[in-house]
Amino acid sequence: MRIKPVIFIICSFLIVLASCKSEQEKPYQPTPYELQKPAYFPNVTNIPADNPMTEEGVALGRKLFYDPRLSGRDGTDGIRSCASCHHQEKNFDFGGSAGLHHSVMPLINLAWNTTGLGWNGGVTTLEDMVLAAVTSPVEINADTNQVVRYLQKTDDYPELFEKAFGSCDITFLNIQRAIAQFVRSLVSADSKFDRYLRGEEQLTQDELEGYLLFVTEDGADCFHCHGGGGNALMTSNLFYNNGLDDEFNDPEDRAAITGNPRDKGAYKAPTLRNIAVSAPYMHDGRFQTLDEVIDFYSDSVKNSATISPLMHHVMQGGVRLTAQEKSQLKAFLNTLTDEAFLNNPKHAAP
Repeated sequence: MRIKPVIFIICSFLIVLASCKSEQEKPYQPTPYELQKPAYFPNVTNIPADNPMTEEGVALGRKLFYDPRLSGRDGTDGIRSCASCHHQEKNFDFGGSAGLHHSVMPLINLAWNTTGLGWNGGVTTLEDMVLAAVTSPVEINADTNQVVRYLQKTDDYPELFEKAFGSCDITFLNIQRAIAQFVRSLVSADSKFDRYLRGEEQLTQDELEGYLLFVTEDGADCFHCHGGGGNALMTSNLFYNNGLDDEFNDPEDRAAITGNPRDKGAYKAPTLRNIAVSAPYMHDGRFQTLDEVIDFYSDSVKNSATISPLMHHVMQGGVRLTAQEKSQLKAFLNTLTDEAFLNNPKHAAP
C-alpha cells in the first residue's frame, strides 16, 4: 500500500513527459505578430533574425514581464518582476529611481532603437537588457539557472514555451527572447500630436506656438535631440552632454562605455512621448516636474569642455524663454501623452 503514492508520482511524471513529447511532434507553427508601424515612423530595424515576433512569443513575454516568479522564487512580498519598475500608467517607467544608480527609463517604441539601451547605451539589445535586469543585484536579483528550474516546475510555463518556441524545455535564452518580444510590441503613437500629424485633430494656438518653439533654434531648440514631425519618435536615440553639470563624477555615463573622454557627462536623449507622466526627469531624476525641466533649459544650462555643440545657447545659460513661452512649450509637451497606450489592456497584466 505504501508504494502507491510513489507509483502515482512516477505515472504523473511520465504523463507530463508524454504530453510534452506529443506537443513537440506537432508542426511548430507560431503565429507571426504584425507590429503596427505608424506611417510617419522609420522602418523597424532591430528585430533579430533569431527572435522574430510571434503572437505566442509576445503573450508569453507579457506574462513573464508581470510575473514575480521570474525571480525564481515564490511570488511573495518583496519579490520583483519587470513590472515592479516599469508601470504602464507611467509610460512603463517607475516614477522614481527604484534604488538604481540612474532613474528608470520608459520601455516604449524600442523596436526602433538601434543605438544601445539605457542612459549610457551599455546594453545593446533588448534580449541582453532582460538578462541584465534579472541578474542585477539592485533589480530582480536572480540566478538564471534557478529561474529556469523554478519556471520548469510550474503548471503553466512549459506549455507556453512550447507554443512560443517549439519546446517545453525552458531556457533562459527563450525567457529573454519572449520578454524582448513583448517590449517591442509596446508602441505609443496615438497622442494628440499624432492625431495632428495624421490630420485628424488640430492643436490649440498655445500648443501650436509651443511646437514652433520646440522645432526652432531661436525658440526652445529641442528638436535636434528630441525630434518633431520629421522624427516622430521624439528622440534621436543619441547621447549628449546637455549642460546639467560642469563637473563629472558619474562612473556610468556614456564615457564609461565608449572610453572617450569627450563623452563625459553625456547620456541618451529619452523619448518625449508621454513625458508628462514620466517623472522624475534626467538620468539622475533630479527634476520632479516639467516646469523644472523647462526652467533648466531656459536659464540654468552649464558650460563645460564636453558640452554638446547642439546646446547653442549655453553661453547665455539657456534658451531664455519668457513665462508665456514656457507655458506654451509645456502645452505642446502635454500633447505627447497617449492615453490609449497608457490604458491599453493588451499591455496590462494578463
